[in-house]
Amino acid sequence: MTETEIFNKVSEILVDQFDLEDDEIKLTTNLSEDIDADSLDLFEVLNRVEDEFDIKLAVAEEIQTVQDLVNKVAEQVNA
Repeated sequence: MTETEIFNKVSEILVDQFDLEDDEIKLTTNLSEDIDADSLDLFEVLNRVEDEFDIKLAVAEEIQTVQDLVNKVAEQVNA
């Protein structure tokens, strides 16, 4: 699975979770600063991402941006 495919699915989840527009999500988007995600929001997003990709993600502290999340998913999916 390519990074673009992963980004598109992650973006869909974020748009739905935070009621955003597609163009508001970029790889550089900071989850807590740019879309005001708190720890519960991040937990919910990670659960949805895990379900979508059938993977398990490690602790969320190291996931700050959409790029971080895409990278973590890519590591698991392409392992």
